[in-house]
Amino acid sequence: MEQTKALNALEPYLALSKSATAHRAAADLITQATSNPNTYVFAELLQTPQIQALAQSPDHTDHLKLLEIFSYGTYANFTSTTSLPPLNDAQTLKLRQLSLLTLAKNPHNLSYAALQQSLSLPNARAVEDLVISAVYAGLVNAQLDPRNGVVHISSVSPLRDLAPGSIPSTLNSLREWSGRCTSTLEDLEAQIASIKVAAAKRHNDKKASAEQAARLVDEEKNAEQGVHSQRQGAMLNRALARIQGQRFGKRGSGSLEPNADEDEAMDVDEEEPDDGEGGSGTSGTALGGPGKKRANRRKL
Repeated sequence: MEQTKALNALEPYLALSKSATAHRAAADLITQATSNPNTYVFAELLQTPQIQALAQSPDHTDHLKLLEIFSYGTYANFTSTTSLPPLNDAQTLKLRQLSLLTLAKNPHNLSYAALQQSLSLPNARAVEDLVISAVYAGLVNAQLDPRNGVVHISSVSPLRDLAPGSIPSTLNSLREWSGRCTSTLEDLEAQIASIKVAAAKRHNDKKASAEQAARLVDEEKNAEQGVHSQRQGAMLNRALARIQGQRFGKRGSGSLEPNADEDEAMDVDEEEPDDGEGGSGTSGTALGGPGKKRANRRKL
């Protein structure tokens, strides 16, 4: 999105470059394009024949070098190059913002002190103001860390042009990055495989432990049931033995040993002969009269 917006902002200057046949007009077009607050890419303008023709003009070749610095250079390149045209305030701010995009590639360049030196800023407050302006312009996502004096940049908009001859080095950097990605993926796959093997081993060990615990529980239950059955059998045998002993003891004592206490006594009433019949009448009247029964007890 940032590239599209920057290219759209550059379109009017590309159209004007077709009619800027005079070197002075081409130089003024460079000043206007670099001062616009919405233009951040300049490769298309730099490649136009009218702008490239400035290399043949001794009086305006410095404007071509200035456009090259805006396209892929830094503020340090501007300060180290002599005879360049002076910058207005808008150009100065923009060149420092574009330089911040380049410096953000290396985190070591993002300390307050390093940025202050690279961008020719007077103090730390100026560094913070520049970073804030770049954030509001959508050039970077950054956080200020005044306590540690560091700027933390998480993302950078792709708004810098490639310098001439930088494609081979860029390709080498991309190959190195691809190699690191491949190595990292291989390491991750190896770690994942190792984790899977360890997880499978833990699962098998856990399963074996659970089976062993269940087997021990079953054995313990079976052992307890066996002991309980033996105790019940022993108690049952003792009970049967007592019952049988009592039975046999009663039978032996009733049939073999006489016991006078267990004999039953039977009382039988016997009629004695009436005295009137078998004895004297006087005796019968004295004992109870005629026909009176006398009970005699006899033990059977």
